[in-house]
Amino acid sequence: MREIKNVCVYCGSSIGADPRHTAAARALGAALARAGVGLVYGGGAIGLMGVLAKATVAAGGVVTGIIPEFLDRREIPFVGATELVIVDDMHTRKRLMFERSDAFIALPGGIGTLEELTEQLTWIQLGRHTKPLVIADIGGFWRPLLSLFAHMRNEEFFGEVDNVRYLVAERVEDILPMIFAAVRHSPDISETAVTERL
Repeated sequence: MREIKNVCVYCGSSIGADPRHTAAARALGAALARAGVGLVYGGGAIGLMGVLAKATVAAGGVVTGIIPEFLDRREIPFVGATELVIVDDMHTRKRLMFERSDAFIALPGGIGTLEELTEQLTWIQLGRHTKPLVIADIGGFWRPLLSLFAHMRNEEFFGEVDNVRYLVAERVEDILPMIFAAVRHSPDISETAVTERL
């Protein structure tokens, strides 16, 4: 079984309108720290990203933030991170986030969060990796997207050979148990080969 050392969390650089999303980010950060699982994320100090990272650090956890230099004013890097990696562009950011993580979680967020989530789903579908991915459907936030996925299946854009695997959690406390259970039942793929193909 693979060990879950670090989890990548995608989430908004805004806090959004629903206070449940802020509470979920805070609870997830504390849960990661309690489990001894490091957080890998987009490096920002604001929005749900900031809430998540600060909660992880406050609970004694390890935080790796990865942020492009051009976003240093828009997302404001979290200088309290255990490690803050400044990169040149978004492609490098996403590649490093992938390489440093053993699983992925999508909290509520905007277009950037959606893009990161769907990119990981594409890589899973194409067999580029078997790392678990959890869609955190806090307060039903991702329900329209999940309905769209169902529509795609009904319209036969997900064929029988398309293995689009993801987990859905409606409560923060279910996320890490889902990930740990998933790695017990999934095959490992050579990460070197995967990285070369991405």
